[in-house]
Amino acid sequence: MLAKCSRRLVLAGLALGVSIHMAAAQTLDLIAQKGTIRIGYIIDEAPFSFKKKDGNPAGYTIDLCGKIADAVMRKLPQVKRDYVEITLADGFDAVKNGQIDLLCGAITINLARRESVDFSQPIFLTGASALLRKDSPEYLQILFLDKRPTRAADTKSPSASIIGVRSDTTTGATLREALGPDVPQTRVVDFATHQDGLNALENHKIDAYFADRALLISLAAHAHAPSVLAIGNRLFTHEPYGIALRRDDSTFRLLVDQALTQFYQSDDFPKLLKTYFGDEGPVLRSEIMTQSIPE
Repeated sequence: MLAKCSRRLVLAGLALGVSIHMAAAQTLDLIAQKGTIRIGYIIDEAPFSFKKKDGNPAGYTIDLCGKIADAVMRKLPQVKRDYVEITLADGFDAVKNGQIDLLCGAITINLARRESVDFSQPIFLTGASALLRKDSPEYLQILFLDKRPTRAADTKSPSASIIGVRSDTTTGATLREALGPDVPQTRVVDFATHQDGLNALENHKIDAYFADRALLISLAAHAHAPSVLAIGNRLFTHEPYGIALRRDDSTFRLLVDQALTQFYQSDDFPKLLKTYFGDEGPVLRSEIMTQSIPE
């Protein structure tokens, strides 16, 4: 009986030791052990992260994560990169549990998320607004487009008014707060993907779709009839995007931020912004550079 208890204690001690070792292991050590840097990406957040027709990942954030992978591979030449398709709902746990080393997409940095993951320096700045049809209710156009009401009655919400949001994002709570008690009859419904929300808007199942403006611009561009849509010009939030990584690893975060700063200062960065954001590139570059960490 004593021998069995002793074996249990030894096994428990070994398990605890392995657990402590894994918790203490740094990201670069784990990457070296696996021989792979695993880049998690969200497939429906164009132009930041999406899947091309050939099945390969693409997007602004994917390219930035590629620059970070290049920096890792200069330190660890034997390492390969592996892209892992993941949802936003599962992404933070995947980072926390070591299933992926980077989470790439249109991911807002906030304090609640920093309780479980860390973030790179900001890679983009935007804010939440709405995509509407031009025949959407007048009060929504007043709310999101700063349109002047033609009649006092137009400021009131119809009972059937519905606004869509992407599930598992912070925008739903933001929208409900923005609507407030003045429009209690407006319903907010969740969609699994931004494309689902766009389809519902075009099919008149909802009256507006609420998301970060940078995402709405891309959605509108890929709509069946972009000319009948309008993108809100009133921003309800300040949304700095970042790349999520493991907490409590200052060495890896320093490598990530160094790679980003070096790329921001290169001649290739304006070209990347123009590729994904067109003529807005110079303005976006100035905004990002004001938030970047200097060398």
